[in-house]
Amino acid sequence: MNALVTGGGGFLGLAIVRALRARGDKVRSLSRQEHPALQALGAEHVRGDVGDPVAVSAAVRGCDIVFHVAAKAGLWGPYEDYHRANVLGTENVLSACRQQGIRKLVHTSSPSVVFNGQDMEGVNESVPYPLHFEAHYPHTKALAERLVLEANSPPLATVALRPHLIWGPGDNHLLPRLIARARSGQLRRIGSQQNRVDTVYIDNAAEAHLLAADALQPGAACAGKAYFISNGEPVPLWDMVNQLLAAAGLPPVTRTVPVSVALALAWSLETFARVTGSTREPRLTRFMAREMSTAHWFDISAAKRDFGYLPRVTTEEGLRRLAAHLKQGD
Repeated sequence: MNALVTGGGGFLGLAIVRALRARGDKVRSLSRQEHPALQALGAEHVRGDVGDPVAVSAAVRGCDIVFHVAAKAGLWGPYEDYHRANVLGTENVLSACRQQGIRKLVHTSSPSVVFNGQDMEGVNESVPYPLHFEAHYPHTKALAERLVLEANSPPLATVALRPHLIWGPGDNHLLPRLIARARSGQLRRIGSQQNRVDTVYIDNAAEAHLLAADALQPGAACAGKAYFISNGEPVPLWDMVNQLLAAAGLPPVTRTVPVSVALALAWSLETFARVTGSTREPRLTRFMAREMSTAHWFDISAAKRDFGYLPRVTTEEGLRRLAAHLKQGD
């Protein structure tokens, strides 16, 4: 098939491009910058921003399916920036799909769209969106997900996937932040509970997108629905953090701060950033503090049932691959 991957130069986008090319599909990427890795994979590249409807329309032209992966991540910055990338960008993708007769859209969402600041243990997709969001990213991603699911129709079948804490070789977001903070001595355990979380290895996250795409069609079991995607191996958060650090050759995090102290510090850092007009993300935000001190793992049986998702790379094997990759980088 001819596939468009928005954000094809990013961590997940590139993995999806790689998986599509490996099975012989033609792939085009829409992203704001040139990415040599895309060229090496034989993917066509269209330079542009999802916030620009003209660029999106040009990128969609001639495709059979769209994987909408592009998004503005992070936990700080003006709401307008998140809205343009995550909401307006999704509206542009949907509009282009309708205008050009695209039949299938696989949208990358996030479990954070339903995070309410409390423990979420073994929940399934019936859990509602929260009434309040503490960061612009989950808020705008929730708005985008709803747009995608509401757009499902006989002319355009849609599905949304919610991969949780993607990691592995090539990670340019989660792991670099962990390593930088560990090396600077700024990383602390938040809270004393053994809060379990789900994660997903990059190859599993990419494969989930292809499986959903292959199953997706008007009236399919997955059409118009959202799905949690993980390795299905919930682990204590700080055990996983320490395993990732060990793969990078760094010592474990042992120092702990109470949740109340972390939340107070986050509030003061956020307040200082607002007062000074800083655009840099504070070292700690309240959303981040709650994410790191609560349990969030999910029932992935719906993805297994509706499009045959099975995480083939275990966490143990993924950590082995990551360590080997990082060692080669040294």
